[in-house]
Amino acid sequence: MKLRHKFILLAIIPLLLSLAGMAVTVLYHATALAKQQRQTVEQAYMHSKEAELNHYVNLGRAAIRQLYDSNAPHAQDDAKRILKTLEFGKDGYFYIYDMQGRNLMHPRQPELVGQNLWDLADSDGNYTIRNLISAAKQGGGPVRYLWKKPSTDQMVPKLGYVIPLEKWGWMLGTGIYLDDVEDALHNIDVQVEKNIHTTLLAIAAIALFFSILAALFGLAININESRVAEAKLKVLAHSVVRSQEDERARLSRDLHDGLSQLLVSTKLQVESGIAKIKTGSSAGQTAEVSLERAVSQLNEALSEVRRISHDLRPALLDDLGLIAAFEHLCEEFENATGLPVHCHFSGDMQNLSEISNTSLFRVAQEALTNIHKHAQKVNSVEMELTADKHYVRLKIADNGNGFDLQGITNHPKRGIGISNMRERLATVGGHLSIESDTTGTRVIAQIPNGDF
Repeated sequence: MKLRHKFILLAIIPLLLSLAGMAVTVLYHATALAKQQRQTVEQAYMHSKEAELNHYVNLGRAAIRQLYDSNAPHAQDDAKRILKTLEFGKDGYFYIYDMQGRNLMHPRQPELVGQNLWDLADSDGNYTIRNLISAAKQGGGPVRYLWKKPSTDQMVPKLGYVIPLEKWGWMLGTGIYLDDVEDALHNIDVQVEKNIHTTLLAIAAIALFFSILAALFGLAININESRVAEAKLKVLAHSVVRSQEDERARLSRDLHDGLSQLLVSTKLQVESGIAKIKTGSSAGQTAEVSLERAVSQLNEALSEVRRISHDLRPALLDDLGLIAAFEHLCEEFENATGLPVHCHFSGDMQNLSEISNTSLFRVAQEALTNIHKHAQKVNSVEMELTADKHYVRLKIADNGNGFDLQGITNHPKRGIGISNMRERLATVGGHLSIESDTTGTRVIAQIPNGDF
């Protein structure tokens, strides 16, 4: 996976995780709130229904109170007829049982009259009549059970309310079917579930939107960085090509102006000496001078060859090692510029690879060359090469006036030497830092002490 893709994921994943956490939290609290709301609504319904049924039972008792208080011989039969005619709503009626479970009056299910329903149980295994009589014996109150609804002929939940009529040994009761309450609660559940679903969809839409936005933003940054990197590569490639051409031109000049002329002059001196020798003994001394001059010019040619070879690849690095090469470099710089170089070397650098040695040497060459060409009011240079267990550090400092580092770095046609030093160190896992102010300039290179 490319680094830019990792950055995009690093931006998107925390966003998605936070939104997922929000979704889980919203789902949990919404579910808990819905459950609490359902319980509250159900309790409110039940309280209102119980109060309503209590009112109906009291009305029924009031309707037969005069008969109940009298000792008329047919008072119970008259009370049954009155209660049988009392209705409320489509499915509201009164019923009567004795305390042994025998049905005495049921206006909607007359087939039950006279039957003992003490052992009647609903689909949940609850003994309906037993529970009603038990509530009546305790003074009366509400009881929930399943019963057939007359208008639909379906078994539905019902809330009954019973009271005892001790004088007659009756249980008087009525009830309200709760299927409408169940429907209302079901509608609440459906609406809550719909709201939760809508909220989760909204969170998912927000997550998708911001994920796409983050991806597009990352893509835009990548495109911009790619363009910048491409432009830098073009500039670097141009700099490399120009450096190569400059190096070829320098070698061509060195070979043509220095080595080639020395060899031609040596050739002429040798030919002149040979010609003089052939003319006779009287020209021997003159021939000897010509040949000595030819030997001197050959020595100059050899020195020139060594200089060019040293610029291409310092042999001292291969023959004597890094420290000897640095000492020779400092000596050459002093001879060429007249500036004293104070060198300090410490640590073990035997583990450095050939390319690491060359990179450090070229960085030192470039730094000293920049001091010679660009530094102002410099009277001393310090070079420090140290090594520890992990790193090798090269520090080259002068006491000149410094320069505008930021301006040089950002200038499209300047700072090539600095870029070359950075590139060389990067190839061996190192890095370059440069500090420059009015007290001087400090070039610090660091590479791993070992194979990269």
